[in-house]
Amino acid sequence: MTDLPPVPTPFRGADQLVELARQDLARRLGVDAADIELESAEAVVWPDGSLGCPRPGMVYTQVLQDGYRILLRVGKEIYAYHGGGSRGPFLCEGANDAPLPPPGLGDD
Repeated sequence: MTDLPPVPTPFRGADQLVELARQDLARRLGVDAADIELESAEAVVWPDGSLGCPRPGMVYTQVLQDGYRILLRVGKEIYAYHGGGSRGPFLCEGANDAPLPPPGLGDD
């Protein structure tokens, strides 16, 4: 792992949320959390209650949701964690196939 400058995390509580996502991914993949690199962490406004990760057959509130997107890298693979409102970061499987919302204002 190379020592790169830290990636800016422009939303309140970002460091803690990134660490939660990193620990979850390490557990899922069976790797050391230190081997997981932060690609980006940014505030976004999700278009609905799915937080950018809709599940088939589910119905979501149709209101804008302040949230965040954390992208973590392990080797050549990128893993997207989404969150917002009272929901902590969760792995959004298949997120790399979905269009991303524009950055939001977050909760500054």
